[in-house]
Amino acid sequence: MRYQLVLVFIVGLFFQGRATQLLVPMDDSQSDHLKAYGVSFWALENTIVIEWLLNYRGGSFLMPHLKTIEEELILRNVKYEVLAEGQVNQIKNQISNPEVNMEIVQLEKAPKIAVYTPDGKQPWDDAVTLVLEYAEIPYDKIYDSAIIMGVLPKYDWLHLHHEDFTGQYGKFYAAYRSYPWYQEQVADAEADAKMLGFKKVSELKLAVTTNIKNFVIGGGFLFTMCSGTDSFDIGLAAHNTDICEQMFDGDASDPSCQEKLDFANTFAFENFKLERNPMTYEYSNIDGTDIHRQQRVTESTDKFSLFEFSAKWDVVPTMLTQCHTDVIDGFMGQTTDFRKDLIKPNVLVMGENKALQTARYLHGELGQGTWTFYGGHDPEDYEHKVGDPPTDLNLHPNSPGYRLILNNILFPAAKKKKRKT
Repeated sequence: MRYQLVLVFIVGLFFQGRATQLLVPMDDSQSDHLKAYGVSFWALENTIVIEWLLNYRGGSFLMPHLKTIEEELILRNVKYEVLAEGQVNQIKNQISNPEVNMEIVQLEKAPKIAVYTPDGKQPWDDAVTLVLEYAEIPYDKIYDSAIIMGVLPKYDWLHLHHEDFTGQYGKFYAAYRSYPWYQEQVADAEADAKMLGFKKVSELKLAVTTNIKNFVIGGGFLFTMCSGTDSFDIGLAAHNTDICEQMFDGDASDPSCQEKLDFANTFAFENFKLERNPMTYEYSNIDGTDIHRQQRVTESTDKFSLFEFSAKWDVVPTMLTQCHTDVIDGFMGQTTDFRKDLIKPNVLVMGENKALQTARYLHGELGQGTWTFYGGHDPEDYEHKVGDPPTDLNLHPNSPGYRLILNNILFPAAKKKKRKT
């Protein structure tokens, strides 16, 4: 009998010690945060359900201990730990404690991703496409004609390249109107508008923004950065008027266009003032770039902080703010961040520069879908300029700023709980 008890004890220890799951830590110990998201997406593509441990070691991932997953982790140089069943249970018990600000979210299905970007744009022209390429996450490129033809329902998640949805060609006229690339951009946009049956580029862009808005209302996930944020809302607000001057669309703007803006039609912003001067590289007073310059903020002092949310009650913003640090280096853009006093009261601010009173990272719901606006151009290129060399993410595998982008890409894969109000 004693021998049998000892044998049962040994067998129990054997099974207790068996490795059953893989933990991909996302704290400072991780060798490549960005590629960790790529492996997670790869698992979902292969119909493998994984778990996102919100606020546990930086928002770690828990995966089945499959040889194929382990091989991908090794191939992509992503650090992982092999956990026994008892260790997994201990972690889950810790997370389930109501006094602990952690939660487990199941990720079930890889979202179908589209990036709205014109032909000829390279991945390094846009932070999102750059990190998608680095993390090896597949996506389709679509542009105006595809959206007008109604392809959006095929996708779960849409990113808007740093576009100008107002029809003013990025307000680059003053500095770049004599440059071949600018002239080619204008010619291509006008040809596309004509081909699709629109008299003006601004009218085409309005139709595009309206279709995108309907995509969100119908349950889509929208993410955009830099000028894709404020110009999108400005385009929606100007649906009843003409805000473009003669050099942009062949005729003068409506003298009363400011008064005719419809703020009820926007996602994030209200009561903003248009920048009417076509020679000024700015759309409106939404953008906080000038505040940075007026306050003489430098690259070394430019920081923004993430808000902490209740993981068990505010699951959505907790997912979107997963990171291994709460303070992130700032970065400039045509639209760097957003003046707080122009943000609608129902919009959730997830990241801010408190000293400047600007918001960097916004989220909201519309209909059945959600949207996220993220200010700035490139999280690892402080002041990205036209013609600058591409960012090499091999040099920034642990970038906190890029992690926020990837949070949004995994977000549609999760079983979500609505944020309580």
